[in-house]
Amino acid sequence: MEEEEELPVTPAGRFFLQPKMQNVIHCVVGVHLPIDIENTKAELEKTLLKHPRFCSLLVRDKNGVEHWKKTKVEIDRHVFIRTTKPEYEDSETEEDLVNRYLSDLAISPPLDETKPLWEIHVLQSHKCLVLRVHHALGDGISLISLFLACCKRVDNPELPPTIPGPNPNRRNSYSMFGRGWKLIKSVWFTLIYVLDFGLHSLCVRDAQTVISGGAGVELWPRSLATARFSLDDMKVVKKAVNGTINDVLFGIISFGLATYLELRGTKSSQKRLRITGLALVNTRHSPGLQDLQSLMRKKSKSRWGNQMGYILLPLYLQEKVDSPLEYVKRAKTMLDKKKLSLEARCSYKLGSFVMSLFGPKIATSINYNIIANTTFTISNVVGPKDEMMFAGNPITYIRTTSTSIPHAITMHMMSYMDKAEMQILVAKEIIPDPRVLAKCFQDALLEMKIAASTKIKEG
Repeated sequence: MEEEEELPVTPAGRFFLQPKMQNVIHCVVGVHLPIDIENTKAELEKTLLKHPRFCSLLVRDKNGVEHWKKTKVEIDRHVFIRTTKPEYEDSETEEDLVNRYLSDLAISPPLDETKPLWEIHVLQSHKCLVLRVHHALGDGISLISLFLACCKRVDNPELPPTIPGPNPNRRNSYSMFGRGWKLIKSVWFTLIYVLDFGLHSLCVRDAQTVISGGAGVELWPRSLATARFSLDDMKVVKKAVNGTINDVLFGIISFGLATYLELRGTKSSQKRLRITGLALVNTRHSPGLQDLQSLMRKKSKSRWGNQMGYILLPLYLQEKVDSPLEYVKRAKTMLDKKKLSLEARCSYKLGSFVMSLFGPKIATSINYNIIANTTFTISNVVGPKDEMMFAGNPITYIRTTSTSIPHAITMHMMSYMDKAEMQILVAKEIIPDPRVLAKCFQDALLEMKIAASTKIKEG
């Protein structure tokens, strides 16, 4: 990219630059050893700064339209060293201190537009790095794929990370009749879900509960907790229902939220109370993390940027079920229909169309309404199975979250090696006890695993 060349920001990227929807992705990376600052800066200059978005300024033309303009990066303006260790509050752990730092970042001022829109905070006393990257630069898939391209495998530094791909065993062959019937269902479910999506952008909103957010909640103070899951446990449950990890995840969310609402006084007799989640879905040709070369290749079907759509995930509070696996089975039934539909792709295309045709104010208002009229956000990124190292320092965990949106609960899950960790960002005045909510999710998986193990033993 030449020095004077300016590239327009994509419609999806412009959405995240509007005042009501400014969004920054936070990725916290824990490491084994004390962080060598100079070595870290050198690694960033060799890898991250080679990417055009990380060495470009956001500029606006006379009409207010945003563009990217290449600039020289001063690395010291982007790396912040935090050496002071905050005081522990009652029953706080080392993890809680890091989460407290991230929750403060969630409502911090926007990134400085006089430099490229990213920062790295080095928390020396906690042996972790916090990457702050504006969402306009790319979605979570793009940014995590880029970060992993900066890393090396611990067992063999010459090999790239093993990026999980789709399961070939789940690709079913259909007869001509089967393909026709699948097409009919795809059209039908797409029409139903796009209509539901449109109604939520205009007037339909979730019933009010003790975990409801809404317009203005993005400005409220935040608190953050971490829920941990064993991938082996999730696979046991997955096998018992012949489902996927995403089926298990939404079953956990359903069971955990139902339990938490009961703890907060919402009785299970309110069995038709609907709570709607908003899931962020990768719309690229291939799922999951991407090869960086494929992301950067022109005309690639898996190109860099914000290539994500929304799907609505309805959760109904019902009377107590006979088995915790019922939550996963219901999640599987619903998600199987969602997979047949083009809801995510339609929401992405419609958002880009509205942004291009009517401008950012109307597009932002519509997207803001969809979020404010639903109850929670959920995303899931399948990370590397190999142990990785950054700048020669082995990585112990990778967790992601973001700045605030008008939800009282935002959940981002990412797996790494044999575990998955979910960051639960909440509005603390609405949900004062996020660690209790995290435990509800963890206990949900344990109960599901027990039920699944019993079912598998019984044949």
